[in-house]
Amino acid sequence: MEFALIAGVLGGLALFIYGMNLMGNGLQKVAGDGLKRLIEVLTKNKYLGVLVGTVVTMLIQSSSATTVMVVGFVNASLMNLTQAIGVIMGANIGTTVTAQLVAFKLTDIAPLIVAIGVIMQLVSKKRKHSDIAEVLIGFGILFIGMHTMSSVLKPLAAEPFFTNLLMDLENPVLGLFVGLGMTLMIQSSSATIGLLIAVASTGALSLAVAFPILFGDNIGTCVTALLSSIGANRTAKRAALMHLIFNITGALIFMVLIYTTPLIPWIQSLSAGSVERQIANAHTIFNVTNTLIMLPFAGFFVYAVEKLIPIKDYEKEFMPIKHLDSRIIMETPSIAVGLGVKEVVEMGKFVRENLRLSKEALVNKNVQSIKEVHEKEKIIDTMAHEITNHLIELSNQEISDSQKLKITSLISNVTSLERIGDLAEDIVEHAENVIEDNIEFTNTAVDELNFMFDKVIVSIDTAIEAFETEDEVLVEKVTFLEDEVDNLEKTFRKQHIKRLNAKECAPKASIVFLDIIGYLERISDHAVKIATGLEEEEFDA
Repeated sequence: MEFALIAGVLGGLALFIYGMNLMGNGLQKVAGDGLKRLIEVLTKNKYLGVLVGTVVTMLIQSSSATTVMVVGFVNASLMNLTQAIGVIMGANIGTTVTAQLVAFKLTDIAPLIVAIGVIMQLVSKKRKHSDIAEVLIGFGILFIGMHTMSSVLKPLAAEPFFTNLLMDLENPVLGLFVGLGMTLMIQSSSATIGLLIAVASTGALSLAVAFPILFGDNIGTCVTALLSSIGANRTAKRAALMHLIFNITGALIFMVLIYTTPLIPWIQSLSAGSVERQIANAHTIFNVTNTLIMLPFAGFFVYAVEKLIPIKDYEKEFMPIKHLDSRIIMETPSIAVGLGVKEVVEMGKFVRENLRLSKEALVNKNVQSIKEVHEKEKIIDTMAHEITNHLIELSNQEISDSQKLKITSLISNVTSLERIGDLAEDIVEHAENVIEDNIEFTNTAVDELNFMFDKVIVSIDTAIEAFETEDEVLVEKVTFLEDEVDNLEKTFRKQHIKRLNAKECAPKASIVFLDIIGYLERISDHAVKIATGLEEEEFDA
């Protein structure tokens, strides 16, 4: 009997968690780029952050995952703490949706929902239909797991040891720690509440006992984000701590409210015939009320964590990778694809600046520019290595086919940008020789170099914008510029050979000049690859 009970609870809980994760993964893939655009909205204010946190958590079915994602965003400097607190509050509201779904008692039709999902997955060849099927299968399995737990727990209602155990939980402090402990073990507040509702379905658990356990669940869910912040920067640690402080404060407020107000009788009156629905409603009311009470004081939470975790000046180091973060990749890969685009654009800005500096170094014999190019080239190499590693990690996650194609394009563009960076450094090495050997170009050669450099820099700027915005007009402009640069390279080469034959320039200057315009022509080729997303072999073909 004991073995069957334990096996039933563990098996039902496993099905519940698996179904919840499957449904969340499917919803995330269905949402796709829309989820990324939704996240970008939260740059506006904390109130929109609450909305975004709520919706994202409803989609990915885990407040812990949302908070871990927030830690990643803060670590990547994509979000400040004021924005983060809004999303965290919204995540607490979003996670109550799972409990509301469970309270509907859809166990009778759950097998049918799974069957529909499986048939859809087997019959349809479209990826979108497969993603929707995944949502349906996960949704059905969630309720099957819930039914399994409820069925094996029901006989316990008549067992004295079980009822005595629940009576001990009438101590609210003990109930809070039980909820905390359960969530720490299961690592999912939604799963813990699902188990709580399953126990309530036996008829042996009242709302008065369940409420403090809910408080503990909410505190326990903070642990995942706290663990995730290990190894992150101090600002990310602040975000994780802010989540913990918010949830503890909320639990303390409600500990007072349930004993000083008729809160519990009121919640019971909303759905008198169903303890399961009462628990789901209590969970929602708890999180929505806490958000309404504490959102106006968001600045206080930010101030508190800034004092508790100060950042010294020497800890403010330059981070070559700003947007991509392993936490975001693991928890919300569909969002990470969009952040990969931002990361490649950031790398493009570094490369473009190095090309401009290489022009300064060569044409104006600027020694400081030479030094800056070498320093930036090290950063560009680091960015290329880290972005590529993150993109490979991202490609192994569950994402749509279109997003996998986007990652292939991103990796190709990283390679092109790295090669442009190498060519800029090659130009600077020639600049060092020009300064060291006191090589002089003719005025005509200087004008031609300036003109061609400027044309190629415009081409790189346009290519990066075309890649970021997917604007076909800009892609055509880059292609047109590439043709112009090709023609310039041929024209300037012929004109320079004429000057060389006429002994108007020195042989050393001639070698440097011809190498440089060759480098610039190759850079314009890479600009086309960046704008169009073509891979090396596709372009060469």
